[in-house]
Amino acid sequence: MMLVYFTFDSRPDLQQQLLDQFPQVTFVFHNEIDNNVLAQADVIVTYGEDLTEDHIEIAQNLKWIFVASAGVEMMPHEKIAEREILVSNVRGIHKKPMAESVLAHILSLKRSLPYIYQNQKNRIWNKRGGNPSELNGSTAFIIGPGAIGAELGRILQAFQVNTIGFNRSGQSAPYMNETYQITELKNHLPKADIVISILPSTKETKHLFQYEHFQLMKDSAIFMNFGRGDLVETDLLIRVLEEKLIGHAVLDVFEEEPLPSNSKLWDLDNITISPHCSSHSTRYLERSFEIFVPSLEKWLKGETDLENKMDILRGY
Repeated sequence: MMLVYFTFDSRPDLQQQLLDQFPQVTFVFHNEIDNNVLAQADVIVTYGEDLTEDHIEIAQNLKWIFVASAGVEMMPHEKIAEREILVSNVRGIHKKPMAESVLAHILSLKRSLPYIYQNQKNRIWNKRGGNPSELNGSTAFIIGPGAIGAELGRILQAFQVNTIGFNRSGQSAPYMNETYQITELKNHLPKADIVISILPSTKETKHLFQYEHFQLMKDSAIFMNFGRGDLVETDLLIRVLEEKLIGHAVLDVFEEEPLPSNSKLWDLDNITISPHCSSHSTRYLERSFEIFVPSLEKWLKGETDLENKMDILRGY
């Protein structure tokens, strides 16, 4: 009997769904990896942060890893590729909650909500302050216009925002008014009101944003990183914000997580710090299972053309 090993616990109703739908499969759910179970596992379901090279070595029966996350940078890529283990993930399930999170931050800044909240806390009635502006008519750059970027573009266009996408190929992307190659980014940055990165962590994207990128941006621009923290070097970002080269930064990801309590980023007044929670939702696991269940059905029939199959060495 096939053994599917979840290296995290999940909601009892979702577990029961699997047990009812796949009586021919043995499911094991653990919060910590048990090497004895691992050695027998045909399939592993993981968040992608707990598997080591040693685990892959122990899991001699392993043929497929399903990652209930979009990022796989913490997994032992080479060892997995060497064993030719298939990897698939839940790319796309973040698009609704993440797009709503990005939009919430943009509207909060545009409509001066932090100022309003602070005045309420201090019992101050002031109709004049906060300097509110409007989102409509803005130009937003979406760097990495995949599933999340497309959903964000769809919503922003409803607010009459001009959406410009940047990807590797420069080929048109859904809900982008224009699309260019990432290598052309510097040529267009001066016209951006909002710059949103949803890039994964790869060799090409590490420290992609340099000082000159921020120099080219409007001093009123909002820079938002919702992809991976190594897009910008932390010390560089601190310098940019201290020099007020841009209007505001909204960061959901950081080079070091959790962000240390002594980081200078906490002290700046032109930054919003979100603790890598923009994709969180009470419906997260439910959405993950909506991808996993059809994939498991295929797998049991001997099919390997699964949704969101990845090239583990490329990281996506």
